[in-house]
Amino acid sequence: MKLKKYQSYLYLLFLKNFITISFIFFCIVIIINIFEEIRFAEKHNTDVYYIIYLSILNAPSLIFEIFPFIFLISVKFFYLFLKEKNELEILNSNGISNIKIIFNLLLISIFLGVFIVIFYYSFSSSLKSKYLDIKNRFSNSNEYLAVVKDNGLWIKEEINENIFIIHAEKFDKNKLSSISITEVDKYYSRKNTINARYANISTKNWLLDDVDLIDHKGSSKKFKTFIHNSSFNGEIISNLFSNLNSMNIFELHKLSDNYNKIGYSDTDIKIHLNKVYSMPIFYILMTILGFIIINKLKYYKSKFFVTIFGIFVSVVVYYLNYFSGVLGTNGILPIYLSVWSPLLILFLICNIGILRVNEN
Repeated sequence: MKLKKYQSYLYLLFLKNFITISFIFFCIVIIINIFEEIRFAEKHNTDVYYIIYLSILNAPSLIFEIFPFIFLISVKFFYLFLKEKNELEILNSNGISNIKIIFNLLLISIFLGVFIVIFYYSFSSSLKSKYLDIKNRFSNSNEYLAVVKDNGLWIKEEINENIFIIHAEKFDKNKLSSISITEVDKYYSRKNTINARYANISTKNWLLDDVDLIDHKGSSKKFKTFIHNSSFNGEIISNLFSNLNSMNIFELHKLSDNYNKIGYSDTDIKIHLNKVYSMPIFYILMTILGFIIINKLKYYKSKFFVTIFGIFVSVVVYYLNYFSGVLGTNGILPIYLSVWSPLLILFLICNIGILRVNEN
């Protein structure tokens, strides 16, 4: 019974700190987003309502990225509270060691981590998708008008009151294969259809090879090469698929399969999925690391100092993750190694710290 009481108390105390810190970061993120959305509103002349609305829609996705650091800071305030109330000494004197406290923090971190990845991530990705859709309505560019499906790449763009519907079976950086370009007017009356074997799309002036042009009368003409003027190039198309935070785990797996079918690299998706899957372990390690650090800095009672030091550690861990991710994206490190090696380093640091945490 005693064990259940102290465990419940520790869980509730940690949850209280976690929710409080999360709410504070949520407010900070919204304030920062507001400044970004003000620039967007000025550019596209949107209502003031959208500034707040878009900021709220985008905030959960950004919070997901900083959850590891929220865990780190939460455990520091958790420790300071126990220290200030002399409850840490009471727990230790009743046979509840720091190792046992860490173990209970580990359990609550696992629970929160699984909940965040399964439920919160799907929720935040849904809001992110809605956020991008709304911004696209106000955009005068042709952003987000390209989509990858299981039968290839599809693009829809409007140029000089004509609509071009483009389909390619294969897409590889600056090259399209087996292309069909259907040109219609604003009433969707067909004007021309272009079929080509290959297209070099390194610039917005696409160079098509082995072209068969069919006009609205059904007459066919063949060209060895043909220039199609587009508002897209290979880089722009690739960037349209770069915001993976707007897709849930199921959608990411489906997109990865579709990428493979059209011959497009799914490296970014695999890295993103591995990062999502690794988050619960990341949360656990940051919780343990936070406890170890604050245990060594227990004589510093300033919450401001603890917060600043926690942010400093978070920045170091962030850039370690970022640098490793870049190496994976560029193919210097294997995908799995680029995601999991920073966690392995943290695991080793935490192991060393745990061995010494009961020395004091």
